Amino acid sequence: MSAAMVSSAPQKLRSRMAGMNPWQVFSIAWRAILANPLRSVLTTLGVIIGVAAVVALTMVGQGSTANITRTLQSLGTNLITIGSATGGRGPGFGLVRFGGPQTITLKDAEAIQAEFSGRIAGIAPSLQSNQQVKVGSSNLNATVIGTWPDYASVRNAQPAQGSFFTEADLQSRRRVAVIGYGIAQDLFGGQDPIGQRIRVAGISFTVVGVLPDKGDTGFANPNYQVMVPLSTYLQRLGRSSTGEPRVQAIYIQAPDKDALPQLQQELTDFMAQRRKTTDPSEYDFSVQNQADALASVNRVTQTMTLFLGGVAGISLLVGGIGIMNIMLVSVTERTREIGIRKALGAKPRDILTQFLVESVLLSVVGGTLGILLGLAMAGSVGQFLRISPIFDPFSVVLAFAFSVGVGVFFGYYPAARAARLDPVDSLRYE
Repeated sequence: MSAAMVSSAPQKLRSRMAGMNPWQVFSIAWRAILANPLRSVLTTLGVIIGVAAVVALTMVGQGSTANITRTLQSLGTNLITIGSATGGRGPGFGLVRFGGPQTITLKDAEAIQAEFSGRIAGIAPSLQSNQQVKVGSSNLNATVIGTWPDYASVRNAQPAQGSFFTEADLQSRRRVAVIGYGIAQDLFGGQDPIGQRIRVAGISFTVVGVLPDKGDTGFANPNYQVMVPLSTYLQRLGRSSTGEPRVQAIYIQAPDKDALPQLQQELTDFMAQRRKTTDPSEYDFSVQNQADALASVNRVTQTMTLFLGGVAGISLLVGGIGIMNIMLVSVTERTREIGIRKALGAKPRDILTQFLVESVLLSVVGGTLGILLGLAMAGSVGQFLRISPIFDPFSVVLAFAFSVGVGVFFGYYPAARAARLDPVDSLRYE
């Protein structure tokens, strides 16, 4: 072999080391990761968990928000609710109270009906309790609601079979009932329940209507509700016949969405005038419109989603620290290799690129596995909570980009340290 050929071999190696293409860099990085598969998996575990949590929480959170929004909208449109306030919250910000002392009376509803006649699309006071409903030997617990005929339009409760009870039924205190879809299925099976009799708390009622299937919303299931005339409820099912009849809420339907804010303010002023007070801190009532309720629910769910997403983000940071730690170990283990590469012509930026690619590759693999795990988790949690998760491409891309950013950020220091190693000292390293 000639001297020219011998001298040209190291030169070829130097050229190869100094001029590696991206595919070669990727291939070397991938082989380095596969050399310790268990260590690589454990290293990316924090990134996997973090990305999976962000994806799953975002999908379930948005699905929950959409589910609650659909539920509220299905209970009536252009809706204003007057209920007992928790006290000291001012007009429009009190919380409707379905437990404890009630401050809204039946006379309040009658006064509103008389005063706002022609300016509202409907009004329905409501009083409810849980009662046993029985047909023959079959029975179940259901929410029994005493209300007015306008409840059908105000709360979107038009029967799919039969009809709602009428004003004549209300005035005559007739024992008629509109039942939910679930009650009809469970207690009557395939039979037509219209005209049949049910017993509510031991009192016989004739079924005049059946509501459509509204699904299980996660709150009070509308499929297991019984609606009866309020006058009948107060006479037959009310716990007390003394004193002025009180209701838990008054539902009012505005003519259109644009009329909600002004109507809400007028109702607030009217209720305050009836109580002879102008101080909002003394209001024992609350007037809320549907938009306020939706906004409040959305704020709560978004806050919870952001909070839990922040907790998941901490997992990503922990995963990044794990990547930095393992890359520092890798630099130490491969010190001699780094020395050989530098001796063969590799520049500091080549070494920096090589280790940085390994770090980013770890985070990319972790991010990809995290997205797949997050999608599976969202499906499982959604099925358990009976919520349809909503896929949000932006959140998935953001979580993945953040995981890559973690790899770059936490991988740069070990890569820079490898690039600064002295080739002579590296070759002597044992």
